[in-house]
Amino acid sequence: MSAATETLANRIEALDAPVHIGAVSLRVRDLSGLTAFYRDAIGLSVIEQDADHAVLGAGGEPLVKLEAGAQQPSSAAGLFHMAILLPSRRDLGNWLRHAAETRIGLEGASNHLVSEALYLSDPEGNGIEIYRDRSRPEWPRLDGGRIAMATERLDLDALLRDADLRAYAGMPEGTVMGHIHLRVGDVAQAEGFYRDALGFEVMVHYPGASFMATGGYHHHIATNTWHSRGAGLRRDDEAGLASFELVARDDEAHAALSRRLTASGGDAASTVDPWGNRITLRG
Repeated sequence: MSAATETLANRIEALDAPVHIGAVSLRVRDLSGLTAFYRDAIGLSVIEQDADHAVLGAGGEPLVKLEAGAQQPSSAAGLFHMAILLPSRRDLGNWLRHAAETRIGLEGASNHLVSEALYLSDPEGNGIEIYRDRSRPEWPRLDGGRIAMATERLDLDALLRDADLRAYAGMPEGTVMGHIHLRVGDVAQAEGFYRDALGFEVMVHYPGASFMATGGYHHHIATNTWHSRGAGLRRDDEAGLASFELVARDDEAHAALSRRLTASGGDAASTVDPWGNRITLRG
């Protein structure tokens, strides 16, 4: 973890954990078009780019990696959405104002009690959540101390009132990949892998979905079967999710996760879940 990331971990809930999500890699058909979308519509900066790939992020931190070469459409399993976490509510309001002014279509807007989130898809159908967290002391709790989450209407007018009036300058430094939400064939099987094999804790259940995390975060990894119940193994050359990174906070967490990856059937640096979604350990 870089010094900048260590500083951010002190104030960004998703990073204040032994393991969090790093960059998400997508296999795409139109590399130049998707690069322009993540740069201009989403507001990420291009860090690297050539004929075969592009890396985009914020503050020099890679968040989205695009790989050319998708040959087949995405199957039922795979990415539900990747979730880009902004540092503040004002930053979320700024992005919403940018979306309104540039006519970026939203597919949803929700108050999840622990967070506020906007939803859309890229031109190839990859789901994106852009959100901000409430501080951990604000998270509602159920009897027994478990986190309470819900899906309620988000007041977009109130969010816009928190936005700046200056021209949108892109996603700010301190933006991170907060979590990833996957389509899977079976939630219990997903819990068996991400909880029992990789060590994530189940934080919340929704009907047909499970939300898992480390360090008491509301979720770093979510899985659902809402449109993918019974889905099988994904193909290596299909569009959509190519892989996602797990990032360990320190050497101890890195060593422990590396051992878990190996025990899950992978190696010390990567593994795949039961649907062929590849997970890599950032070195």
